[in-house]
Amino acid sequence: MNAQDAIARSAERVRACCGGRAPRLAVLLGSGWAALAERVRDAVALPYAELPAFPVPSVPGHAGTLLAGSVGGRDAIVLCGRRHAYERGEAGAMNGLVRTLAACGVEVLVQTSAAGSLDAAMRPGALMLIADHLNLVQRSPLVGESDSSRFVDLREAYDARLRAAAHTHAQRCEIDLHEGVYAWMLGPQFETPAEIRMLQRLGAHAVGMSTVPETIAARHAGLRVLAFALITNMGCGLADERLSHAHTIEVAAAASERIVPWFESLVGTLDL
Repeated sequence: MNAQDAIARSAERVRACCGGRAPRLAVLLGSGWAALAERVRDAVALPYAELPAFPVPSVPGHAGTLLAGSVGGRDAIVLCGRRHAYERGEAGAMNGLVRTLAACGVEVLVQTSAAGSLDAAMRPGALMLIADHLNLVQRSPLVGESDSSRFVDLREAYDARLRAAAHTHAQRCEIDLHEGVYAWMLGPQFETPAEIRMLQRLGAHAVGMSTVPETIAARHAGLRVLAFALITNMGCGLADERLSHAHTIEVAAAASERIVPWFESLVGTLDL
């Protein structure tokens, strides 16, 4: 099956899962954000394994399930997990998923992730709105595209109007919402202290192993992007802590008790 057929078949399955709904917004849940899946109302579940254009994740905490339902009173598709580039070395691992969303009429992709902080003022448990990114891996999900659409303008990779709405809602709800530059590193190993110092000098505020390929793919597909990084640790060498994926999930789960209800309400207020 070629990629276009896989996307068409996946879109057909997703539309059937949505029933009469036509969601214009999708939420991609990263590490530590699984609690939002429990808040999806009238959810209909569809495993990624049943969608030919979707990759099945292999990372703990990424269930590999699509939920069609309601978030914050808005029809939405919630994607429980992503495949990271480090799993198989594929920067375009999520291309089929993103293009399926576009084929189903989704216009906005809201991404979530866990990340390490490079800013002493942004401690574990903090939430950062991504304003821009550094593609330190220098890989693109658009490699192999053959027409001029691959030359995507990323001046507004992260939609300014959606970011402004997030800040307004955070102020209204008295949530401390940081904003900064996210650096993508391939992983799966964590960064060294020297790499953390390099990223700080390059102007990054947080570092993680996801989000950037999906943002590029989404902008190529015409979707607007809003993205959040939940801070789960300080960058290596900035604090006396041992880094691990289990630690990431543990800290994110504790912070999500406060963040996820706010995030759910934010989804319902976004002007699409």
